[in-house]
Amino acid sequence: MHELRLANLLGAAVLNLSDRMTGAAAAAAGVSVSGTAALVVLAEFPGLGGTELGRRIGLSQPACARMLDQLEARGLVRRQAKTGRAVAVVPTPAGREAAARALEARQDVLVTALRAVPGHAALEPLLESLLRGLHAEVRSGDLMCRLCDRPGCVAERRICPVGQAERSS
Repeated sequence: MHELRLANLLGAAVLNLSDRMTGAAAAAAGVSVSGTAALVVLAEFPGLGGTELGRRIGLSQPACARMLDQLEARGLVRRQAKTGRAVAVVPTPAGREAAARALEARQDVLVTALRAVPGHAALEPLLESLLRGLHAEVRSGDLMCRLCDRPGCVAERRICPVGQAERSS
């Protein structure tokens, strides 16, 4: 029974943190949650095509195209012709600023939550193990990390557990 209670507590905490984190990030960016994820991904990987971007943020190609239309209309991204019919999507300076605001808001929610846990540094190896296990099921590091502060994850010469799982699969 203890495992069921622990699973329930984890579920409630994860759901609450997810709602608060994505809500704060989207509010800071001033766009939808998927638009925020797109801006964060494009800030790190400018020039992706719409199909690849959609794959990385969990949207179909048509849904991603509609979302990009909205971001482009707001001046947050622009499409650039590549070869043939291919199009690269790049964030504008305003799009990069929105992505930075989103990541800062996300970080604020998560740091505040961690401060409520005594000895929270001990969570790091547990969360790394959890992420590696989740990757084994999801098999998409890009999708798992669509709202990640990638440079922050590997600061101080640390290894991203999702990236590590991706490379070893």
